[in-house]
Parts: sequence; structure tokens; C-alpha cells
Amino acid sequence: MEDVLTGVGPRLKALRQARGLTLAELAGETSLTTSTLSRLENGKLRPTLEQLLPLARAHGVPLDDLVAAPPTGDPRIHLRPVRRHGLTVVPLTRRPGGVQAYKVVYPPAGRTPAQELRTHDGYEWFYVLNGRVRFVLADREFELGPGEAAEFDTRLPHWIGSADSQPAELLTLFGPQGERVHL
Repeated sequence: MEDVLTGVGPRLKALRQARGLTLAELAGETSLTTSTLSRLENGKLRPTLEQLLPLARAHGVPLDDLVAAPPTGDPRIHLRPVRRHGLTVVPLTRRPGGVQAYKVVYPPAGRTPAQELRTHDGYEWFYVLNGRVRFVLADREFELGPGEAAEFDTRLPHWIGSADSQPAELLTLFGPQGERVHL
């Protein structure tokens, strides 16, 4: 902690000098006094959040840069696909309730059980990432390709599957209480 705070002053001074500003000019941008800025740069004053936030804003840098925050670690998300009814489903949300997001991979046509229209409570939106999708909604049938989207009340009989010999990949949002997508 002490090393982090000791390094703030020299970083502040280097940023100010790189911008070619005087202490008085920076004071005008931040509402901090020239005395406070000088003491911060020389390490005679411990910086507070109330001082660092306007300095970061004035210099156009993240607060992490002023305090030389360590990297946050591994940002990768390790999603666990689930196989269900011949589909590969990757949950993208982890919280219970509300709208849920999934990536769904439908196998090539003819490799899934016979088409059976289903109903359940909720509202669904899907976006075709890859492949072609056959979408049956009540007594209507649609074929959608990459970049196309659909939304529907899942209380209507429906079925979704690949439209041809290639798998189809969809991004799906499902609202269990009938929430519609808000754009």
C-alpha cells in the first residue's frame, strides 16, 4: 500500500509535464489548489480519492493508471455447455430469475427428434449467428439466416431447428415472465 501511494506523486508530475501544464493551469482544471497539487507531486501529501478523481479526469486517464493498479487477473469466462434434447446450450447468464441469455447450437436438420411444437410460459428473442434456422410458430413457418432475429410469446406452439445440413447457432434471450426485448 505504501509503495502504491509513494508512486502516485511522480506519476502525477509526469502526466502534468507531458501535457505542458503549470500547477496553476492544472489547479484551474481540477479545483484543487496549486499548493495541494505541489504537495501531492512531491509526496508530502497522501492522495485521497476526492483528489485523484478530478486529476484522472483532467489528464484523461483511468484512476488505475494514477495508482498503478495491478492487473485484474484472468478475464476469461469458462462457460459449461449442456446437451439437452439434441441441442448444445451454453448459459451466458449466471443469476437466477429475470431475462436469461443462452447460446444454442442446433444440429443439422434430420439429426434431431421429430418436430414437436411446444408451449411454455415466457417470451423469447433469438438472433441467428450462423447457419439457417427453421422456425415454426403456431401455423406459420419462417426461415431465418445470419443477422436475422425473431421474438415471440412462448405460450404459442413453437419449434426451432436447423433448416439444412449445417448446424445453426443462435443467441437467445428468454424472459420467464413474458418480458419483451427492450432495444
